[in-house]
Amino acid sequence: MNSTNDSMEVSKKDRLLMLSIVIVVLVVAGLAVAGFLFIKQGPDTIQGQGEATEVRVSGKLPGRVMEIYVEEGTHVKAGDTLVHIHSSLAEAKMAQAKAMETVASATNRKVDAGTRSQIISGARDLWTQAKAAVDITEKTYRRVQNLYDKGVVSAQKRDEAKAAYDAAVAGADAAKSQYDLAVAGAQKEDKDAAQAMVEVARGGIEEVNALLEDQYLVAPCDGEITVVYPNVSELVATGAPIMNLQKDDHWAVFNVRENMLKDIRLGTRLKVYIPALDVTTDIKVFYIKDLGTYANWQATKSTGDYDARTFEIKARPEKPIENFRPGMSVILKEVVK
Repeated sequence: MNSTNDSMEVSKKDRLLMLSIVIVVLVVAGLAVAGFLFIKQGPDTIQGQGEATEVRVSGKLPGRVMEIYVEEGTHVKAGDTLVHIHSSLAEAKMAQAKAMETVASATNRKVDAGTRSQIISGARDLWTQAKAAVDITEKTYRRVQNLYDKGVVSAQKRDEAKAAYDAAVAGADAAKSQYDLAVAGAQKEDKDAAQAMVEVARGGIEEVNALLEDQYLVAPCDGEITVVYPNVSELVATGAPIMNLQKDDHWAVFNVRENMLKDIRLGTRLKVYIPALDVTTDIKVFYIKDLGTYANWQATKSTGDYDARTFEIKARPEKPIENFRPGMSVILKEVVK
């Protein structure tokens, strides 16, 4: 009898359990159907982030960092001095270049000065003597020619006088050429070569000066120092990054599917919300570009659907936003026509 009662009690409990499960399932199913019928899905949230241009400050001069005038987080203006780099090698090259310029200038002055006055005077004296010899031999030749015409001297004597006169004329011409060369000094080519050597030496100085200009690196624009790489006394190579400068030109960047671009084009104004600052503001689109096939949204159906490309959109605030920094979340609220 007790066994029968126990069986009935267990059966009753099983029925109650099954009934409870059925009721729970029906309630869940009812809530799901109600949600499907009455709860509308909200619009997709498009979230981007703040960005800014970073400029890497570097120079042509290899050397040792002597002093750093800023630190990470310092806000600088264009032209502010950032770091001092010393290069003993560049200074040695400058001394060498100046010495070369001195030698080349001295050589050029020597060439421009021409032949020494003593040599010019000696050449002039020789030419004067040669002209005197021409005069004497010419007179002698004329006298002998007159005597020959009268039959007093032989033809040989006349020819010897003529030969002496011709030799004197040739000697005078040669002496005049030597005098002209002495007066003219160096050849034009020699002068050009000397001047070219001066220009080469000056070019060497300008080259070293171009390197030494980067002894003191300055800020190329307004912005904030975000990273300083070397420490004082460390060596840096040519073109090595010294620090990063973040420009004061913040913007927001979004990645959106192409089907959302029907109302967005260059110049479109967007209303956005910045949660970190609790600020709602307008920004203007200045850049739209696809991200390539690697960022495609794949179709969920084999038929009747298509892949959607992802586009990157950049938009800049119409006026500066205080405390807006790269990395902050930016929520797209609506497209302003």
